[in-house]
Amino acid sequence: MSYRPPSQARSLRLLDTHAGGDVSRIVLGGIAPLPGDSVRAQMEYLRDDADGLRRLLLEEPYGIPEMSVDLIVPATDPQAVAGYIIMEVMGYPIYSGSNTICTATAVLEAGLVEKREGHQRFMLEAPAGLVQIDARVKDGVVESITCEGLPSYIDTYRASIHVPEVGDVTYSVAYSGGFYALVDATELGFKLIKEEERQLAECAHRIVEAIQAERGFSHYTLGDVGPLPFLHFMGPVQQVADDFYRSRSATYVHPGVICRSTTGTGTSARLALMNHEGRIQPGDKLETVSLRETGFIGEFTGTHQAGPHQVVDNTITGKSYVLADSAIIVNPEDQMVKDWSFYHILASDDAAN
Repeated sequence: MSYRPPSQARSLRLLDTHAGGDVSRIVLGGIAPLPGDSVRAQMEYLRDDADGLRRLLLEEPYGIPEMSVDLIVPATDPQAVAGYIIMEVMGYPIYSGSNTICTATAVLEAGLVEKREGHQRFMLEAPAGLVQIDARVKDGVVESITCEGLPSYIDTYRASIHVPEVGDVTYSVAYSGGFYALVDATELGFKLIKEEERQLAECAHRIVEAIQAERGFSHYTLGDVGPLPFLHFMGPVQQVADDFYRSRSATYVHPGVICRSTTGTGTSARLALMNHEGRIQPGDKLETVSLRETGFIGEFTGTHQAGPHQVVDNTITGKSYVLADSAIIVNPEDQMVKDWSFYHILASDDAAN
């Protein structure tokens, strides 16, 4: 006997995945087509008119804030096989490396893109634009995903700010899909081990609040993209080969979340800083290692000039694992769901199937 939900309830098909420990919940079905002539425009509609979907999947009883959500939508660019909209506790980032790795794995595992042995390439459409994907498949398993990191640059180098209960903090700011404060973990007394996770979150919260209160940031083409949302703790950089570096790292998302992985955009931000300081050459790679000993590998592929900024081109490589293939029931009578602004975008179960 199978469960029959109430007639007014709807279901969402999900493929839960993780990359480096960060869980990305991929929404494969159950949402009606969104208005907008680009994935960016569809993201803005979702943000402004149906944000309850993000809250539903990242809050009790369906989820937790440490997760993220990727809604698969039709691509608007004919070069892409699918589009995706990223949702996190801080809102709607236009790009994310870990979410892209998980989404690329999901479209292969769900059959939206035919999985072939060896290397295969395809494009996805993020709110930030087209993203080249290089997938490696061995014995029918997606072994790794390499995706383009957003062009990244240093906005601010070694500024100082006084942070209540922390003291004077030296930080740099990079843009890599969002603005990142980059701070030296050693200067703040951290070893970047799992036992420090709570203290790292509390410290990062104070630093980000202080920076947000003091100043804002503007991208050279996007303009004002809102308050600084990210902080990346940097451990010492070790050179393990002529062209390969490794560093312990931890990424914080405001408010209150230490990511399980080092994040793709955090890794891209590190490459921008290392280039700014003259510490890497094109072709060099940096592996960032998380509190949980997982890692992403960023490759510095070159630079170009954009206005006043030397912008770093890069790729991010990681592996995603499928955790669950499921459907959840969304019932409008459930008092635990606090924001029903998304109910109008739910597809009927007949349409979803």
